[in-house]
Amino acid sequence: MTSRLRSSRGTSLMLCAFVTLAVAGRAHADDFIVYSPHVVATQTEVELRGFGVSDGRSDLGGERAAELSVAHAFTGWWKPELYLAEYAREPGAGGKLVGYEFENTFQLSEPGRYWADFGLLASYGHPRDGGPGELEFGPLIEKSVGRFDHRVNLIWEKQVGAGAASRAEFRYSYAGTYAVSSAFRPGIEAYGRPADHAYQAGPIVAGEWHVPHSRGNLEYRLGLLLGLNAAAPRRTCVAQLEYEFF
Repeated sequence: MTSRLRSSRGTSLMLCAFVTLAVAGRAHADDFIVYSPHVVATQTEVELRGFGVSDGRSDLGGERAAELSVAHAFTGWWKPELYLAEYAREPGAGGKLVGYEFENTFQLSEPGRYWADFGLLASYGHPRDGGPGELEFGPLIEKSVGRFDHRVNLIWEKQVGAGAASRAEFRYSYAGTYAVSSAFRPGIEAYGRPADHAYQAGPIVAGEWHVPHSRGNLEYRLGLLLGLNAAAPRRTCVAQLEYEFF
């Protein structure tokens, strides 16, 4: 590991991330992930990710989220993913399991064939309390140039079932990284939720290591997002840990 990972900033991100996962809460941990459109046939993934908000305001501070999921790419263009547990802790309340989700990533173009690579996300979330479910769908875009990688997601959310809101909500996200090595890819992520008037951005670090004597890799991602406007949380720690194998 490089000296940069031993810096105080890297240490702070690591501590923040592990606290996030340990006391996870809130249902929408996928609000803070920028999906890739790429699907690798026969690859299986086990993933844990989450976020935690640090804010002095009582309606935002203490919010947490985490999700545990398993995915398998049955083809070179389709990867379904099942969220086995979604755990939520809202500000001023205790944490609880809130539901399940079935998510699908569809790779729509061959990598490198067009100016960017394209995919589609489609998912359905089912709440444990019997309230309305939620559909999510939208395009996934990725462009790599040398060591730089750029991803953009444009996602619409729509409640379905009894008590569902009539209007769909929209969110967008961006991730840009530079590959110093496979194990160390620093970069920046940005998120926008116009319906909540919340906009955030901040540094992240990601990477992966091959697990010796196996056909698997361990991936990580840590970040600290800062609120760009008054309605956004002031600080949000994000963390992701994934084991992928064939």
